[in-house]
Amino acid sequence: MFECDCCGCCCRNLDKSELYVDLDRGDGTCIYLVGNLCSIYYERPLLCRVDECYERYFCEFMEREEYYRLNKEECKKLKNMEE
Repeated sequence: MFECDCCGCCCRNLDKSELYVDLDRGDGTCIYLVGNLCSIYYERPLLCRVDECYERYFCEFMEREEYYRLNKEECKKLKNMEE
């Protein structure tokens, strides 16, 4: 399972990808973000589910460890942008 530290950076930077346009409240922040947590976590969209996205879209192209590594790298980039 992908280890998320619940920083909320990915949910505050939706404007970096057109995939999340329907969730963007207009300033890059997810309409469901409250503090640093998702208010619809258990019903969140598939695109917000790292493990399920891997199984559905990426498992044929890369190993799970590589997928996690790439996600963690992007997370780190987003954190650095917010500093």
